[in-house]
Formats: sequence, C-alpha cells, structure tokens
Amino acid sequence: MSAIYQRELRSYFHGMTGYVFIAFLPLFAGIYTMFYNLSSGYPNFEYVLQAMTIIFLIAIPILTMRVIAEERRQKTDQLLYALPVGMTGVVLGKYLAMVTVVAIPCGVMAFYPLLLSTFGTVSFPTAYGALAGFFLLSAALAAIGLLISSLTENQAVAAGLCFVVMLLLFFMSDLSSFVPSSAGASLGALLLTVLVLAVLVRVFTKSTPAAVLTGLVGEAVLLVTYLTAGDAFSGLFGRIVDGLSVFARFNTFVDGLFDWTAILYYLSLIAVALFLAVQSMEKRRWS
Repeated sequence: MSAIYQRELRSYFHGMTGYVFIAFLPLFAGIYTMFYNLSSGYPNFEYVLQAMTIIFLIAIPILTMRVIAEERRQKTDQLLYALPVGMTGVVLGKYLAMVTVVAIPCGVMAFYPLLLSTFGTVSFPTAYGALAGFFLLSAALAAIGLLISSLTENQAVAAGLCFVVMLLLFFMSDLSSFVPSSAGASLGALLLTVLVLAVLVRVFTKSTPAAVLTGLVGEAVLLVTYLTAGDAFSGLFGRIVDGLSVFARFNTFVDGLFDWTAILYYLSLIAVALFLAVQSMEKRRWS
C-alpha cells in the first residue's frame, strides 16, 4: 500500500492537478477572507469556510477524475491486479494520496485565523473546529469521487458524473423542500428512493436478483410501515434528507458545535464509498 500511496502522490505533482488544487483553495480562502473578515469586519473565519464549500463542485471532480479511470483507460489497472496487495490496499493507497493533497491547503488555511487575530478577536475553537469539519467534508467528497472514478474508464465521464453528484449533494436539502410534508408525499419520495437504490445495487453487483430483492423488500417495508403508522411519515423524507446531507452536516461546525455525530457520519460515508470502490475494482478484476 505504501508503494501505491507514494506513486499516486507523485503523480499529482508530475502534472498540474496537485499544484492547481493546492493553490486553488487558499486562493479562494484569501478572497473570501478579504470579503467577509477584512472588508465586512466579521471576525468569523468559519463563515469563509462555509462559503467555500461550493468550490468543491469543481475541485473534487478535477482531483478525482483520473485516479482510477485513467488506469483503466491506459490498461495499467492490469498491473494493479498483479500486485501482491489486495484491492483494499490499492484503493486505500490512492485515497490516502488524495487526502494528503487535500490536507496541504487545509494546513495552509490554518494560519488564516492567526493572521486575522492581529486585527481583532477571533474564536479559535470555532475557527479550527470548522476547519476540521471542512477537512472531513472534503475527505468524504474525495471518497465519493474515487468511487465514481472506479466506475468508468473515461476521465471526462468521471468528472461530469462527479460534478452532477456533487451538485445534487450540495442542493440536497433545498431539493427536498419541494416535496410536500404530507405523509403520502413522503411515502412516494421514499418509494422512489428505494427504486434508485435497487438500480445502484444492480450497477455495483451486476446481479438482477439482488437488485429486485432489494427493491421488493424495501418497498414492502415502507408500505407495511405506512399502513401501520402512517402519521410518522409526515415530513419524514425531509428529515431523512437533512440528516444525510453531506454539506448540511458541516453547518454544525460553522455554528460552533464540534458535532461527534457528524464526524461519525463522515467517517462512515468514507468507509462505505471506499468499500464500494473496492468491490468495483474486484468485480473488474475477475470479469
């Protein structure tokens, strides 16, 4: 895994990807800091980080689009399958290299609250708590990007698909507000979600029976629950979406709360995304 990590990390700096990403975040952090903190007089660096989350819609697809898709295009993924390490080691090595690239600009931005403190009072616990949440958010999104890259051998397709997913995640809470809070509307939205989940099971496992079973069991559970406790479905879909929103979870750090449930959520999301990426690699390995 160490060799994979070192190789992948060097690849980011053989081209422009690593340099652009590392320069991209501090540059925009500086612009937002000038606007929010210096010009407007707010002492809250966490507002800068909150405003910067929209940058991930572009930055994450650029960072992750080639990580596995390029290996497939050049057929060098066959060499990875021949290595004396499992696919778990390969995926972890690639992911840790990405996290390292993400951590560098976060380390640079750690100096921003110190610089702002020379102009006024800065809440360091809130600022650095938000920066920790910002890093976890970026690490979770990078894991999702790696998973998407493992599904295709075309970098452009990987980048485009990743952008769409990031866009949906960013506006997830806003989109859920269009679903009425009535029990029937929540049931319909959840039934549709189960169908989407069944399709994803088919994509990852290539097993139609598994996808059909997932869909039927999920739909049956929802319908039975609705018939027995229909009132509980009022506003349920919106609450679930808000709880699962990757970007909304970051807002608790901005509000000054070091939310351990959000940390657990991000770590769980990373683990699930990497697990699915490993399964995608294993599926190709034996196909």
